[in-house]
Amino acid sequence: MSANASAPQGIPAAPPPSSKELVLKVIPLPADTNGNGDIFGGWVMAQVDLAGSVLPARVIRGRMATVAVKEFIFKHPVRVGDILSFFSSVTRIGRTSVTVDVEVFAERFGTQGQFVKVTEALLTYVAIDDQGKPKEIQK
Repeated sequence: MSANASAPQGIPAAPPPSSKELVLKVIPLPADTNGNGDIFGGWVMAQVDLAGSVLPARVIRGRMATVAVKEFIFKHPVRVGDILSFFSSVTRIGRTSVTVDVEVFAERFGTQGQFVKVTEALLTYVAIDDQGKPKEIQK
């Protein structure tokens, strides 16, 4: 389906990014909903944190911790049964930290492969030693 096609309820379809790596796919369940019946934002945030850690894990190759969420934008609600695809890219590698950009796309049930961008975030992970203190990334 083309990127110009309309998604349900007038939400514009968006093709998944070719410049980012697919790092996670999940399907939210009814237990993950908020009082409005949409998927709880905190659940989405937890999934983004997991997805965001994949690429830094390859760079850090050891213990790490999330130290910053510089941006988190919810563009559209996530619904029960959506197939969520999480795409990530490294935006910066510092002395002790790695920053990644994560974009989340929902494949809406019954839309035959149509994707809608629902969330995007910028997160930073820091390499830590056994005592939880920042340590230099070995390059």
